[in-house]
Amino acid sequence: MSDKSDASPRLGTQSGVVYTEVASAPIIYFDSVSCHGAMHGVIEIELAARIMAPIMEGGVHTSFVPATRLRFSALAAAALIDSIQKAAKMAQQPQQQPPAATTLN
Repeated sequence: MSDKSDASPRLGTQSGVVYTEVASAPIIYFDSVSCHGAMHGVIEIELAARIMAPIMEGGVHTSFVPATRLRFSALAAAALIDSIQKAAKMAQQPQQQPPAATTLN
């Protein structure tokens, strides 16, 4: 007898693109878009993140540094715009209250 609950779901998009999960894929956090442009049909967007660093005299120095440099086609841009709009709409929906915090020892 085999337990079907351990089977991994088939990954992919509704349009038929096969998707493979990779645990080493980076998670990119950014605070702003520092600049954008296009060259030879390739869209370029620079994302920036605010960082803090301690200074010798005490206190903290803050600055913005590049978080990532995106390069993609117009077709990929349309898909990204669509996903951002859908995710933004989802984020505006009321969220369920998270479960009460628990302490683990």
